[in-house]
Amino acid sequence: MYHTPVLLDESINGLKLTKGGIYVDATFGGGGHSKEILKRLKGGKLFSFDKDPDAADNAINDKRFMLINADYRYIKNYLRLHDAIPCDGILADLGISSHQIDTPGRGFSTRFEGRLDMRMDSRSEVSAADIVNDYQEDELAAIFWKYGEIRNNKVLAAKIAGVRNNRKITTTGGTRKASAVCR
Repeated sequence: MYHTPVLLDESINGLKLTKGGIYVDATFGGGGHSKEILKRLKGGKLFSFDKDPDAADNAINDKRFMLINADYRYIKNYLRLHDAIPCDGILADLGISSHQIDTPGRGFSTRFEGRLDMRMDSRSEVSAADIVNDYQEDELAAIFWKYGEIRNNKVLAAKIAGVRNNRKITTTGGTRKASAVCR
């Protein structure tokens, strides 16, 4: 299973599905939320978004369903294109999925050794390895603080800079070794 949605019933009940309504699953992933929406939706249309190419493997064969392989930030553009504004509800299960964590090649895992990647969309040009190895120490510290709220962000950035002076950090294990000294 790609990902089991948490609080599935509560999430779908919160949409208050209406007959013939137009709904959006902003983060399709394994399709768990979308499948449940379609199961309960009478008529209508469901537009699901996911920029992760792996999500296409979970596409649902239903005439009411459209998977759009794009970032959810383009919801308005795509809904306008398909004459689906206004929509009746949007569901967004934000963050990474268990599939992304459990797949070593995705580079998110702290349990499995893999190349350091962390791209939600593997077609994106910049990977986590590029950032860890190429960004200035103060830029790394700013990223750790802004996006991770890491209190010892400067210490962590300094440790990573020290490790990469000796060798490139290319795997998830390489980042664990650099961050372990900060605990």
